[in-house]
Formats: sequence, structure tokens, C-alpha cells
Amino acid sequence: MTRPRVVCLVGPTATGKSALALELAERIGAEIVSADSRQIYRALDVGTAKPTAAERARVPHHCLDLVDADAVFDAARFRAAANAAIADVLARRRRVLVVGGTGLYIRVVLHGLCDAPPRVPELRAALGRKVAERGLAAMHRGLAALDPEAARRIGPRDAVRVVRALEVGLTTGMPLSAWQARHGFAETPYNALVIGLTRPKGELEARIADRARAMLAAGFLDEVRALRARGVDAAAPGLRAVGYREMLACVEGRLDVDAALAATVLATRQFAKRQRTWFRREPDIRWRHPDNDRDVVASEIEAFVGAA
Repeated sequence: MTRPRVVCLVGPTATGKSALALELAERIGAEIVSADSRQIYRALDVGTAKPTAAERARVPHHCLDLVDADAVFDAARFRAAANAAIADVLARRRRVLVVGGTGLYIRVVLHGLCDAPPRVPELRAALGRKVAERGLAAMHRGLAALDPEAARRIGPRDAVRVVRALEVGLTTGMPLSAWQARHGFAETPYNALVIGLTRPKGELEARIADRARAMLAAGFLDEVRALRARGVDAAAPGLRAVGYREMLACVEGRLDVDAALAATVLATRQFAKRQRTWFRREPDIRWRHPDNDRDVVASEIEAFVGAA
């Protein structure tokens, strides 16, 4: 059976994925499936660099605005949503361009999801209380003792994944990393071309700083104020995202605007480093500069989809 062809455009935040994706999608007749773990939240627009209404009018986008900011959303739910979107696009004889920087989301779409046990609500709630009491850094250290491999891969500020890894290890007596190794992510539902966008460190850091300033000017603080005014809890998953927690500290008076901006830039740079590390370990990614290699990328994609 012939596997459907999909093109993936991946890489760290602020590399220019969205702009290039719009251009490529128009060129090859594709629709975009977002693989961004922050853009799945409704009303998180400015701080996630979510495609604008005008951009969505140019090219249809999928897997945006799936849940409210206080909802828990995991890789399994994303995989189901992405697979449904891909099937819909292909059924209409359009091409698929998966775009995003959430490495786990890309992995589960292309290679499946390990059969780790379901959530245990009581334990998850208890772990959430421990995060609030002890702090996430302490919980991450606990994960390092329980599952060193998972702790190495999961960022120390990624509360959702830290709690999930602890939950699996404590519930089953088997580390999450062992469950994942057993699965091997060996499923191949799609024939995929994966293009990774990369920029030199200094160039990317400058873009991150410029974008943070632009977000602030575009109303990032007002967006966070509005979320809180609508009753979104400060501990909601959406408000724990990079940038949002720093802007929240400003809204709550714990940081002034300049300090919140500087903290956002630093956190985003650290986030981009983790993204680079993740994607560098993934196989079969063709690394390209989004400006210097623009024509090369377009030619590679056109050749790939043209062979379908």
C-alpha cells in the first residue's frame, strides 16, 4: 500500500518557518497542519505568533485553537487531531505541509506513540500539588533520579511532561524512557520529507529579541491581562508557556516591563536551544537556511510531491 506523502517544515522558534510555509503552501497547493504546542490554545495569539486571519485566508491552517488555555493537551490528543486533519486534506486532493517546532508532536505524527499507560487522575493531581509546593525544579530533580533519560530530554520548566514522566514511572515501576525505547517510534504511516530550518546562533538570537519586542508592541501584555480577566488561572497550561509566564509576572507586578521583556528573550533563547537539541537527534532531517536555501527547499519539496 502506498503511503501518503507529507512535507514537514521544522526547527527552533523564530527561524522563519511560518513565513516560508505560507509561500511554499501556495506554491505546491498545500494546506498547513500546525505542530506547535502553544498555538493549540485559543486566545493565545500574540505571544505564540499564531497565523493571522489574513494568513489563514491565504492558506487554510489546521490544529490551531483546539482547546482553551486552561485545558491539558497531550501528544496523544495532538496526534489524533493531526491525523484527522491530514486525512481531510488528502481526501480533498490537496497537499499537506506540517509546520512547527514541537519535536514530540512531529515525532508522534510521523512515527506513532508508545503504549504507555493512561493517566491516573489521583496521582496526577497529587503531583500537581507537589509542583506547587516544592517547585518544578525540585520535581525535575526527582525525575532525574527516577528516569535520568527522560529528565535529560525534558526541559526543567516543562511541567506537563515532567508530571507525565513521573506519573508513568511511579504507576508502572518502569521509566517512561523504557516504554518509549520498547516502542521505538518505528511506525511509518506517511512517506515524509522533513526539512529543518536553521540559522547561526547569533542570527537566531537577534531574531528572537526582535520578535519579543514586536510582540510587546503588538499587545502581548494586554493579551495576558485579558486572559486573567476572563478567569484563566495563573497556573493554567497555556499561561505556563514561554513568554506568557514572564508577561504574567509583569501583569502581577513581580517584574517591570523591561525585566519581563529581557526574561522573555532569555527564556525563548533557552527554548530554542532545547528545540535544536531535540531535532538534531531526529533522523532524516535535511537542514537548510530559510533565506539562503529558499530555492533549494522549494525545489526539493516540488520534486518530492511531484513524485506522488
